[in-house]
Amino acid sequence: MLPMPLARTCLLLLAAALLATPAQAQPRPPAATPPAAAPPPSGPPHAWLFGVWTGGLFPPGDTDGPTCAGAPTVIFTRDVVMRSSPIDIPFRQRMIETVASQPDGVEFRFTPASPTLSAFGAQPPGRDSAFGCANPNALRVERRGEDEIIFPNCSEFPAALKRCR
Repeated sequence: MLPMPLARTCLLLLAAALLATPAQAQPRPPAATPPAAAPPPSGPPHAWLFGVWTGGLFPPGDTDGPTCAGAPTVIFTRDVVMRSSPIDIPFRQRMIETVASQPDGVEFRFTPASPTLSAFGAQPPGRDSAFGCANPNALRVERRGEDEIIFPNCSEFPAALKRCR
């Protein structure tokens, strides 16, 4: 039987891997006339981020296979953004309050950080629960390519992140 934090982390990684699986594209029938307006995008504005990402502190290494998914740096889901911590086993979780589309990405607003539990007991929210950005309750994500993003002006993530496949 796995310890509770390890079991929870395994379940979160499995859920993130399932979210990152690309959907099968369905062919669209040819249109007789061009549509009047494009349909609104389905899903939340950050749906393109769902899944497991690696890199951030150093340039990302191999992004294929279980090695990448086994040691993610950041995981994006519908309601939570999780980041790994170099000093503790559990992922730091930030609950999403709002997400705003930007021309080249999105901007997250998180609910204010609360104390976390670690091996040493309750710890006040600190740098490790944020991303090293000027505002600890905000994160701007810029898209640099199909599977590459950056967190501009966030000191704890000076390098690009790439999606694990």
